[in-house]
Amino acid sequence: MCTASKSLGDRFVCLGTLTSLLSHTRFRFTLRSVERPSDYHSLLLFRLSVLTSTDGLDASLSASGAVDHAVNKEDREDDQLYVMESTCPHLGAELSHADIEECGADSVVAVCPWHRYDFDLKTGKSETGLRACTYAVHIRSSLPKDGSSEKHIWVEVPGPGQWEVVELRPVSEDFADPPNPKSQDRENVGLPQLKNLSLPDAEFTEPTTLLGWSVVILNTASPELKVERTRQAIRSFRTGKLKSIGRSLSDPPVPPEVPPREPDLMVVAPGKVLKRGKAGSLKNRIAILHALANIEQWALDLAWDIIARFGNIKINGRPLPQQFFSDWTKVAEDEAKHFGLLRRRLEELGSFYGAHSVHAGLWEAGRETAHSLSARLCIIHLVHEARGLDVNPATVAKFRAAGDLDSVKILEIIHHDEITHVTAGHRWLSWVCEAEGVDPVATFREQVRLHFNGAIKGPFNESDRRKAGMTPEFYTDLHGEGGGGQQQQYKQRSILVMSAM
Repeated sequence: MCTASKSLGDRFVCLGTLTSLLSHTRFRFTLRSVERPSDYHSLLLFRLSVLTSTDGLDASLSASGAVDHAVNKEDREDDQLYVMESTCPHLGAELSHADIEECGADSVVAVCPWHRYDFDLKTGKSETGLRACTYAVHIRSSLPKDGSSEKHIWVEVPGPGQWEVVELRPVSEDFADPPNPKSQDRENVGLPQLKNLSLPDAEFTEPTTLLGWSVVILNTASPELKVERTRQAIRSFRTGKLKSIGRSLSDPPVPPEVPPREPDLMVVAPGKVLKRGKAGSLKNRIAILHALANIEQWALDLAWDIIARFGNIKINGRPLPQQFFSDWTKVAEDEAKHFGLLRRRLEELGSFYGAHSVHAGLWEAGRETAHSLSARLCIIHLVHEARGLDVNPATVAKFRAAGDLDSVKILEIIHHDEITHVTAGHRWLSWVCEAEGVDPVATFREQVRLHFNGAIKGPFNESDRRKAGMTPEFYTDLHGEGGGGQQQQYKQRSILVMSAM
């Protein structure tokens, strides 16, 4: 743990240790106000080339562009650190893949990949007259009880009061330091490249909008091709190749009623899936990993479906902001990564995806909420995905007890990412409720009553739920009266743990 120095006061939040943030040159992080839980800010941390000046980071950059020379000599570092808002103030385009260019002797700018607007990383100023918000960065040493000294990165907060870090992750492996060979990218290993897949649509034409891509991916039966197209669409979106979300189309693409699956995949009713035994045996660990891979494939579809189905709606006249699409494409990217990791692990254990029957229970919950964005956020992301936060730690523990540490690493990656997915659900439910002038907790409880069947049962992982914004007032003593067979899908999450015991 790091404690703020007196010189920083409450205006800064600790992002993490300097050492932990040297793996990549760009990180995306999200701050949430402690006093105003619906207030989120997504920011980018840029680390540029090594300075040759002996002053190093003796001068820390402030939001106004001023220089603070009060940093101690012991805190000098060779790395340039900058923090800027994650979206362009022009039209809200994603800045995570902005080009970084030198502009004169003392200025470095981030260039928006969509419309080439440039913003000074120190001041946020642009030659166009626009200005992006930038934030001060300091490096401080802490002295934990064990007597060791470790440097931490502190970032200026975007508003009054206390703020907490609810998400921190590298932008992508494109910014690994040192660069990772593409062939070693862990989420790509074991997945064939697009050009090596046998495609029925050899004359495939890339969509020109994000909504178009989302429907194409939803209609893709091959899981490998679905993953590849997900990566292709997201790269085009982040790098500015896609110039439009597609909200202005007079005839927008329509998502499918049910995304197709390959014909040889055995799809059965949720209650008909073969029972999984204890995780101590290889056979049963394979069955559990296979069930999780199925969940991840449906979760990937649901991430694209929330974009395709609700991307052009307005809430009380307000269109969904660009950050909505940035967040849910990131969720889609994570789900694709999770499926790839699980698929590869199944093959390492001598099996394959499709060796066992699967069910579409999670998609049925999506169909139940296809009419309402707030219902979708509540049921899929704040009920079902939050249930994953409850059961994952026990699953991890059982795999560890069985000595399957390679699977443990994968399950821990998935769990960490799922916290951010529940956070995204909370963030956008809060946004919708603010636009509608209603209370998020009351809205969540009403949506569960209407669209879920049965009790929201524990045990709850209160710590990780709280990290995601889900305080106990959301889910304590809550019982749904609708939702068809959704209780069966909720139970399936719990079965993954119970079968591992």
